[in-house]
Amino acid sequence: MTESTLTEGLRGVKAAKTDICTVGSEGSNLYYRGYNIEEMVSKGALFEEVVYLLWYNTLPNKQELETFKQDLISKRAIPQALKDLLDKIPGTAAVHPMDVIRIAVDYLGILEPEASGFSNQDEIARRIIAISPGIIGYWYNISHHKKKINEINPTDSLAGHFLHCLFGTMPSAQHTKIINVSLILYAEHEFNASTFVARSCTSTLSDIYSALVGAIGTLRGPLHGGANEMAMAMLEKYKDPDDAEAKLMAALKNKEKVMGFGHAVYKIRDPRSDIIKQFSKELAETNKSMNLYLMSERCEMVMKREKNMFPNADFFHASAYNYMGIATKLFTPIFVLSRYSGWIAHIREQRKDNKLIRPGCEYTGPAPRTWVPLAER
Repeated sequence: MTESTLTEGLRGVKAAKTDICTVGSEGSNLYYRGYNIEEMVSKGALFEEVVYLLWYNTLPNKQELETFKQDLISKRAIPQALKDLLDKIPGTAAVHPMDVIRIAVDYLGILEPEASGFSNQDEIARRIIAISPGIIGYWYNISHHKKKINEINPTDSLAGHFLHCLFGTMPSAQHTKIINVSLILYAEHEFNASTFVARSCTSTLSDIYSALVGAIGTLRGPLHGGANEMAMAMLEKYKDPDDAEAKLMAALKNKEKVMGFGHAVYKIRDPRSDIIKQFSKELAETNKSMNLYLMSERCEMVMKREKNMFPNADFFHASAYNYMGIATKLFTPIFVLSRYSGWIAHIREQRKDNKLIRPGCEYTGPAPRTWVPLAER
């Protein structure tokens, strides 16, 4: 028997083939189905176009995109039974919105189950991505503001729909554009932890809801999707750029982990950070409130100087979301709204050529021992 090589954390181990996404050979870019995300954003791509691309491996023409968007709009309504459940979940500090999303998706799977043979997977995929902004907005408003929102609104995009469900008014063009860009940036990122969980679950021939619930639970962690919330929590401790530098230097001296910097795959830069940083600055200038952005920029400078580390996608997202008035606890749920597109693309791909995912491990326990009957112990 050939002795296998242990690679803790599976870093660098290739577990499957995919044609959905890659960071590229240079390790500093990001491509969805061969399209560079920086080009997508610069040319005004819509998140709905990206979802279509990830799921169907082609860019939609004008009519296909309009049909797709209208189908998503028609699927926004939240079942009354799910609203009744959401009404009962309190908005206390102990309840994280990620828990609410996980429960909601699980319950939706009971109300609208996937058919045998997965024949309605496409219908369910569209339903999940269409209904999710309303689920977040409905629960957050009823639990925090005692206000019931109408998830059926006149917005024609997922980005606008999320903002309308959250704030109850038609969003500005600027905020809609930035949320649209954010959704594109977070849509997909090859075999990250949550995607790997979704594919592992799918490989057992489980249903789409189970795979997504596992992925949501994985994304919840601060070393994955929760990093943007942790970055904001850190920034809120600072008064100004000088204070930020002093406290960050103290944290580094104490060997504390600084959230929002470095990446498991990128070694030079995270292209998503470069994009969202521009929009964070734009929002700071629009709001005439530069301090948060300048503190973030100072942190970026210190981490580069002291640790040669760059900000990842999460760091400047924190300030961008904050400038739009979005509560910190909702940062990671936005990640979920976006990443449904990537998770579902991987679920579909896994099902096309399925093989049970079952990695091994290196045993470090005791050598074989003789069992001692209970009476003799």
